[in-house]
Amino acid sequence: MRGNRILGIIFSNLHEKLISEITERRTMGAVPFGGRYRLIDFPLSNMVNSGINKVGVLTKSNYQSLTDHLGTGKAWDLSRQRNGLFILPPFMDPSDYANRVSTFRSIMPFLKNSPEEYVVISDCDVICNIDYQKVFEKHLENGADITLVYKRAPLPEKLHDPMVLSFDARGKVTDVLVSPSISGTCSFYMNIMLIKRELLIDLVNKCVSKNTMNFKRDMIQGEYNSLNIYGYEFKGFAPIITSPSEYFNANMALMNSEVREDLFRGDRPIYTKVRDDMPTKYGLESKVKNSLIGSGCTIEGEVENCVLFKGVHIGKGTKVSNCVIMQDTKIGQNSGLSYVIVDKDVTVRDEKTLAGQLSYPVYISKESVV
Repeated sequence: MRGNRILGIIFSNLHEKLISEITERRTMGAVPFGGRYRLIDFPLSNMVNSGINKVGVLTKSNYQSLTDHLGTGKAWDLSRQRNGLFILPPFMDPSDYANRVSTFRSIMPFLKNSPEEYVVISDCDVICNIDYQKVFEKHLENGADITLVYKRAPLPEKLHDPMVLSFDARGKVTDVLVSPSISGTCSFYMNIMLIKRELLIDLVNKCVSKNTMNFKRDMIQGEYNSLNIYGYEFKGFAPIITSPSEYFNANMALMNSEVREDLFRGDRPIYTKVRDDMPTKYGLESKVKNSLIGSGCTIEGEVENCVLFKGVHIGKGTKVSNCVIMQDTKIGQNSGLSYVIVDKDVTVRDEKTLAGQLSYPVYISKESVV
């Protein structure tokens, strides 16, 4: 796939209210994941691995952490004199980024001045490793105006405005349901699409002129009869972060070696900002089982079924199980944590016990002292 034919667009803020505790001081795209990554690393790496060398990241608020992580785009080979990485904050009023249509309207100069023929659009809350080259080839083979990436599975709980698709034998979309009452396996849209740039501009202008500003209902559901809209089924690991428990479960799924092999492929690596650190230190009485441990940690207690980010300290006599513990957190001595999400730079003092449930993990906010 010729990258200079395709522009990448990533929404970094949408749906962050679904995990409002974790996104209180950061965007959805800046949420840490898997011991060393941020959520935006996945769509951004997917685009880079597919030859896309111009990517615009749309953000609305709380984006200091995101811009610090992305920097100039060097970690993704997007630090370039031409093309590269573009951070697109609100040009006037953040309310312009209230929905997808108004967001596209607010970045219309960026879209119009980009020479690329096609646009790939993705959210940050879908964690997957997808080859856009295959999507592009299928798009051309079908002669499609729009290709929607979908997954065959039960609808994720609390998914915002889910869109369920039906197809004919050729894969062309024949029906679109938005927020349907449906149970069991279905084909739901993953908020990833490929579309011609000029068509996207025309559809946005049409919606704005009619004051029909719902992206799914007005731009897709309202147009599928008049456009050639096709689907592309993605069959790999692809959790959608719709709640703190889904975020927790997605991290815990990384304990499965098959999931790791699917998500972190050698031929399509997931890139991230590099933080050099010392190797992890293990105390004489430490015990670690079935866990992902970042560099720079100090473990003197027991760790089981956990994801530990860089710089975490586990004190003597402490037992942590089924936890996600983010960067530079310190857990004191003789404490116990189970089913807990601990944000960055948290201090848990000695002899504290915190326990949640698989369906409702406890969350400790950034820089807290417990």
